[in-house]
Amino acid sequence: MAAVKLMDFDKALELFEPVLGFEVHVELNTRTKMFSAAPNPANEEFHGAEPNTLIAPVDLGLPGSLPVVNATAVRSSISLGLALGCSIAESSRFARKNYFYPDLGKNYQISQYDEPIAFEGSVEVELEDGTLVTIPVERAHMEEDAGKLTHMGSTGRIQGAEYSLVDYNRAGVPLVEIVTKPIFGAEHRAPEYAKAYISAIRDIVRGLGISEARLERGNLRCDANVSLRPRGQEKLGTRTETKNVNSMRSVERAVRYEIQRQAAILADGGSITQETRHWHEDTGTTSPGRPKSDADDYRYFPEPDLLPVQPSRELVEELRAALPEQPVARRRRLKAEWGFTDLEFQDVRNGGLVEVVEATIAAGATPASARKWWTGEITRLANAAEQDASELVSPENVAALQKLVDAGTLTDKLARQVLEGVIAGEGTPQQVVDARGLAVVSDDGALIAAIDEALAAQPDVMAKIKDGKVQAAGAIIGAVMKAMKGQADAARVRELILERAAQQ
Repeated sequence: MAAVKLMDFDKALELFEPVLGFEVHVELNTRTKMFSAAPNPANEEFHGAEPNTLIAPVDLGLPGSLPVVNATAVRSSISLGLALGCSIAESSRFARKNYFYPDLGKNYQISQYDEPIAFEGSVEVELEDGTLVTIPVERAHMEEDAGKLTHMGSTGRIQGAEYSLVDYNRAGVPLVEIVTKPIFGAEHRAPEYAKAYISAIRDIVRGLGISEARLERGNLRCDANVSLRPRGQEKLGTRTETKNVNSMRSVERAVRYEIQRQAAILADGGSITQETRHWHEDTGTTSPGRPKSDADDYRYFPEPDLLPVQPSRELVEELRAALPEQPVARRRRLKAEWGFTDLEFQDVRNGGLVEVVEATIAAGATPASARKWWTGEITRLANAAEQDASELVSPENVAALQKLVDAGTLTDKLARQVLEGVIAGEGTPQQVVDARGLAVVSDDGALIAAIDEALAAQPDVMAKIKDGKVQAAGAIIGAVMKAMKGQADAARVRELILERAAQQ
C-alpha cells in the first residue's frame, strides 16, 4: 500500500477551515435489552458473558417474534436528552433502517429517523485551559445495537479473513445516538474539541447513572466527521466519518490525522470521497471503509410493530427535576472545595478519576491524600496490569489505608505493600496488615535495641553526631530500617538517636 501523504497541521489550517461533527453512541445499562427480555451485556452484571448466551427470539429476528419497548431505556433516553439541553418530543416514532449485514438477523435495525425522542440542544464543554465551548446538538434518538463480528485470520480484520464469527449478545442492546450539528470555529483546536466533547458526554451519562460509559468496552463509541473547505468558501466540503474510535486520545489523533490527510489531497487538486473510515490505533492512521450511504439508501419506514412513544409532560418534568449538576459546574465546585491547583485537578480529570477521588474523600481521606494515591501508586499498578484504576481497589479501602498511615501504623512504603495485598484479594487494609505483620514497630525498646546494635557496628557515627554533624544519623537510621525490615518510623528512630547522643 502506498504511503499516505499528509500536510503539516499548521499549513493545513492556513489553507482550509475544518468543520466537525460527532455521532456518539451510548449503550444504556438497563438490565434487559431495548426490545426483548434478554439480559443486557452493557449492564455490569452481565458483562463478559459467553457468546450467544444473552439472546431472545427478537434479537435473532426469528419469525413471529415481536419487539416490546423497554420503558426504563425510554426514561434514560429522556434524561439524557434533557441533560443535553434538548426539547423532548411529545410523540416520537421508531423506524426500520434496512440493510443486509449478518450482525442483525432480521436485516434491519429498529431506530428513530425523522421523529427522534430529543432534538435541538447544546453541550457546554471545557477545554484543557478552562475555555468553555458550546457544541450544538441536532438530535438524540433511541435505537438498538447490532451484534459483534469477529474476523478470524492473521490480520483480525475483514480483509483477508478466513471466516467470521457472529456474537448476537450485543444485538438489541439499548442505544442513544447523539448527533451534533456542524461545528464551526474549532480551527487549530479541532482535535481538542473532539476530545473535550467525548469527555463531556461521558461525564454526563456517568452522572446520570445510565451507562457504564467505558470506551474500551464499546459502551461509548464515537464516529468523528471531518470536512475541510478552502478559506472564504461558504459551501461545506465533503466529509469523512471515522468509525468507532474507542479512546479520548484516539478521537483527538483521528481528527488531526484526517485534517492532515484531506488537506494534502485537496491541495494537490484531488477530491475527498464521502466514506466511512477505520481508525488504526497501532499506526495512528485511518483507512477507507465503505462509501457513506445517505438516508434514502436505508429505505426508512415507520416500524409497524411499535406504537409511538408519547411521554407525559409530568414524566418529563419529573426527570428534569432529577437531573444532576452539570459536569462543568461540578468540576469547578469540586476543584474549589478540594483546594487543587489547575494542574492537580487536570491530572485527576485526565485520568478519569474524579468520581473515585470524590468517593475516597467521602470515605474519610483528605483531598491531597486521595489524589496522591489515585494519580500515583494506583494508576501505576493499573497501567502495569492494563486495567482501569477504579477496578483495582475501592475508594473505601484507599481511605482506610490512608487512616493507617495517618495513625502511624504504616509508613508510606509499608502502605504500598498493603495496597498490593488489598489488590491481590487478601482483604481490607487492616486484614492485610495483620496477616502480613506489616505494622510499624512502635515499641521504643525494640527501636533502641536496634539503634544500639547499629551504633556498635559504626562507632564513629556517634562522635560525628556529638560534634554537630547531625546528618551522620542517616547511616544509623538506614541500618535500623533495614534491621526492622522497613517497619520502623524513621522520624522516631532519628529522635531516639539524638536523645542517645545527648545522654552521652
